Amino acid sequence: MENNEIVKLARAKAEKWLDKAYDEKTRAEVKRMLDNTDTGDLVESFYNDLEFGTGGLRGIMGAGTNRMNIYTVGAATQGFSNYINRMFPNEKKAVCIGHDCRHNSRYFAETAANIFSANGIHVYLFEDLRPTPEMSYAIRELGCKGGVILTASHNPKEYNGYKAYWDDGSQLVPPHDKNVINEVKKVLVTDIKFEQAPGMITILGKEFDKKYLDKVKTLSLSPEAIKKEHDLKIVFTPLHGTTYELVPESLRNWGFTNIYPVPEQSIPDGDFPTVASANPEEPAAFKMALDLARKIDADLAMACDPDGDRIGIAVKNDEGIWTLLNGNQTNIIFTEYIIRRKKELGQLTGGEYTVKTIVTTELIKEIAEKNNIICYDVYTGFKWIADVIRKEGGEKFIGGGEESFGYMPGAFTRDKDGVSATSLMAEIAAWTKMQHKTLYSFLKEIYAKYGFSQEKMIYIVRKGISGAQEIKAMMEEFRHNTPKEINGSQVILKKDYLTLESTDFRTGEKTHLNFETTSDVLQFFLADGSKISVRPSGTEPKIKFYFEARAQMKDTNDYERAQQEANARIDDIIKDLKIQ
Repeated sequence: MENNEIVKLARAKAEKWLDKAYDEKTRAEVKRMLDNTDTGDLVESFYNDLEFGTGGLRGIMGAGTNRMNIYTVGAATQGFSNYINRMFPNEKKAVCIGHDCRHNSRYFAETAANIFSANGIHVYLFEDLRPTPEMSYAIRELGCKGGVILTASHNPKEYNGYKAYWDDGSQLVPPHDKNVINEVKKVLVTDIKFEQAPGMITILGKEFDKKYLDKVKTLSLSPEAIKKEHDLKIVFTPLHGTTYELVPESLRNWGFTNIYPVPEQSIPDGDFPTVASANPEEPAAFKMALDLARKIDADLAMACDPDGDRIGIAVKNDEGIWTLLNGNQTNIIFTEYIIRRKKELGQLTGGEYTVKTIVTTELIKEIAEKNNIICYDVYTGFKWIADVIRKEGGEKFIGGGEESFGYMPGAFTRDKDGVSATSLMAEIAAWTKMQHKTLYSFLKEIYAKYGFSQEKMIYIVRKGISGAQEIKAMMEEFRHNTPKEINGSQVILKKDYLTLESTDFRTGEKTHLNFETTSDVLQFFLADGSKISVRPSGTEPKIKFYFEARAQMKDTNDYERAQQEANARIDDIIKDLKIQ
């Protein structure tokens, strides 16, 4: 489409927003864009519509159809209300609403609460910002039909988002995700019921926090270790987000007495002033926490992202140098610890299971299976982990996670849980210290026991229509012209999640992948134990490559050599694929 046609389309859509159905402030902002000779803002705000996807909404805040504002939030809420009322016609209905520290999050949360109430749905609204996992827990605890959290996770400060949840506390999965999307698409601005219905909103406060934190404490497996090592020095940063109170409170509730929050980052602030990115996956986000950790000679440093679902962990290596664990390593530690302690406590009676996403390290599956634990593979996203729990029940669930710094150690939430995960990781640190070990040495012990695994993710950005076509062509090339070998190692297995077909190249046998929906993901398993996963991003103009390489370790002293060997193999694979 030519540029003048794009401007014309954006202008036509914007002029509709001058209608009296929109508030005065919004109309003034739209008029400013229409009158501006520079049409950049106009096009960005109106050319596209901010789509309600399978995870909800996420976008830059401002006026316009492609922006987060009370009208896009309003349409999402009205559509979600219509669906809940259709699905539960003769029942009392309630939803839970939470929000993070971002600009407009409270405003959007209250707007959503008013709309739900006007549609005859009772609302439990948290009094102030709260982490995503507590909202997920509240849905189940309060018997709600759904829930909403207003958050854009660790996106830049200009963004906000709206995540929708179903009655089991997980994000929407089929068929509800597509059905809600269809309802939202039908909504006109004049359909949105913005006026709050009296007596339909209940505020949740500190008394509910206590209920949640007491539930988190039930995950403890080594209270005797905490009793002995209660003065473990723990540094924590909420990165200006929702866990500024709850994580320190949870740690104290578990019995820890030496907690050092990073003062400058314990102030909720939607501008995230002390970090370039409020993402615990980014090493730079840990700078202030590690500065404090070195100053006080801490035992452990941890971070949560602004909505409190992801965690980052930093530990001291054998030389006393602070090292950041990646998401796979964190998951490995959780998996081995939970299985080992439950086995020692006689809590494994058969049928227990763990869940990981398909791009997460295969080492977790090996740890599980060598201990007679079932391991399920699911697509990226905790809604799919929750979907397994929905089918298998929560009693035998011993934890689930993904490589992008998320873990869920209990079934009482149905999303990744930074509050539970930080508490449990602190316990593991106390447990290792009681045995005169460290978290770092425990990780090396796991590798020595099961084999070393190194992971790396890279992505290639291709913008615009031509970029999207190039990414599609890359996926098709890998799909239909699979290399016979990569870096000198035979490709023995291909899994194509778009066709749900697995091909064993050693036998030629094709088998069906047992997934309910398809996804544009390809995986190649090599004879040397390497795994390569390829998928286009669903939200950005990127194609992502996940690499995993294996190496054997003689003992814990062999860690550095194994790491170098595996890293070199990944580098060689990348060179052979010619993707950089």
